[in-house]
Parts: sequence; C-alpha cells; structure tokens
Amino acid sequence: MRDTAFKRVLKSMPRGSQIDFKGPYGKMTLHEDAARPAVFLTGGIGITPFRSIALEAAAAGYNHRLQLFYSNRRPEDAALLDQLTALANSNPHYAFIPTMTAAAGSKLAWTGETGYINAEKLARFVEDLKAPIYYVAGPAGMVNAMRTALADAGVDEAGIRAEEFVGY
Repeated sequence: MRDTAFKRVLKSMPRGSQIDFKGPYGKMTLHEDAARPAVFLTGGIGITPFRSIALEAAAAGYNHRLQLFYSNRRPEDAALLDQLTALANSNPHYAFIPTMTAAAGSKLAWTGETGYINAEKLARFVEDLKAPIYYVAGPAGMVNAMRTALADAGVDEAGIRAEEFVGY
C-alpha cells in the first residue's frame, strides 16, 4: 500500500467506520467512430477504466481497433495482468502491450516489453501515431509524460483524453 494521506486515513480508521464518498467521475468512454483506433496508455491502478472499456468492447462485439499499453514496475505489481492477456487471445480487435520498468527486480520471469511507454515504443506498435484517439490514465507524472510524448510525436491535443489519479 502506497503511503498517501488518503490511505493513511483509511488505515487508521476503526473497523466498521462509516464513510461518505462521491464518484466515480470522469468521462473515459470509448469514442463512437470505429474506423479510428483507440490507444490506451496507463500505469498501475490507472488500468481500471481501460479494463472496463476493453471488456465491454469485446462483449458488445465492437469493431474498434484497441491497443492497451500497461506499465508497471514488475509483473507482480500489475493488477489484472492475466485477465488482460487472456482478453487479447479472445478478441482479434484488441492488442495488449504490457511493459515492466523494473523487471530485473521481479520474483517472476518476464520476457515481454521493458522500459517506460514512450514515443519510440508507441511507434513500434501503432501504425500511424496521428490516427488514434489516445486515452491516458494513471499517476500525474505518467499522464504528463504521455501528453508530452504524444505532442512531440505530432498528435493533436484534440485526440488525447486524459485523467490523472492523484493521491490514491
């Protein structure tokens, strides 16, 4: 559990405490134009909205081309890794590209992508970097880095939808 103010408060609360919360908020929904690919860029718990979108797209039979780039330190840190990999085997419109930034420190073997998501990695998997709608969610630093990388690659800001997960 990361040491954030939010989690410290939750951890210190007596069992059975009552809480009030609001949400979820945000507008992370798949665009309607199936001719335009969707590229999801995320790390850590930022996977949450993209898992839902990918599962819904598969269940509903959407024809959108989906590519999910998912960054974590090590495979054991990656929530839903097995489920997202299995989905790639069952949905021909969906590609899953997990990448580990500290795979050498893992207790599990990793033979997949390593390093951060960046313009070079995207260019290896995305045919035309300017064509997709990009969806970005995760820690603020990652969201900002992805916005910069996409802008440097010539992606129009109108083609980027982003949400930061702050303080979780």
